[in-house]
Amino acid sequence: MKKILIIEDDTNINEMLSKLLKLNNYNVVSAYSGTEGILLHNENIDLILLDLMLPGKNGENIIQELQNKKKVPVIVISAIDDLDKKIDLFKLGADDYITKPFENDELLARIAVQLRHSSNNQSINKVFKFKDIELNTLDYTVKCNNTSVNLSKIEFKLLHIMLKNPNQVFTKNTLIEKVWNNEASADDNTLNVHISKLRSKLKEKNKNEDYIETVWSIGYKLKK
Repeated sequence: MKKILIIEDDTNINEMLSKLLKLNNYNVVSAYSGTEGILLHNENIDLILLDLMLPGKNGENIIQELQNKKKVPVIVISAIDDLDKKIDLFKLGADDYITKPFENDELLARIAVQLRHSSNNQSINKVFKFKDIELNTLDYTVKCNNTSVNLSKIEFKLLHIMLKNPNQVFTKNTLIEKVWNNEASADDNTLNVHISKLRSKLKEKNKNEDYIETVWSIGYKLKK
């Protein structure tokens, strides 16, 4: 089930959108400011509905921050119907623009189109690279420093998740949810052991490089 992040400071509109999406079989996360939206945007989000007129950081300022964290389709929702404004937003990284007030069916159709495009684009990306690591999801191979790395299924999943979003900090809970689907047997210690093994296998191939950084009390990220 696809998960949609709503960033809208108007409580009534936010709740209306949430109900509409849930009725159409989407998971929903709601944010009421740009800052909150950036914090809630993570590996599990598939699409963002973004209001332009937000307290603190406005929609224009946070589009790039959202896309840097994880690139997903962004549909801007605004009462402003200005062609130049729309063009500027597309240049900033928005994928679509719908003007308030809007028809629910039109919004749902636009969401479906963007999710379909996103899925098609993701299917093209089969090889992921970071530094001298190359991970191929077609044949489930990993190379580091031009040498094959023999990873377990869990280690491969962990590396794949991080390579897909190299700028993101992954919380331990996020990694456990994505890799183990919150199995009762999986906990922080289980994750730490697998990360340690993954680090060792990569280090064995290139002793001069560090690939995975610990973000204390939070989780892990790729080390630039």
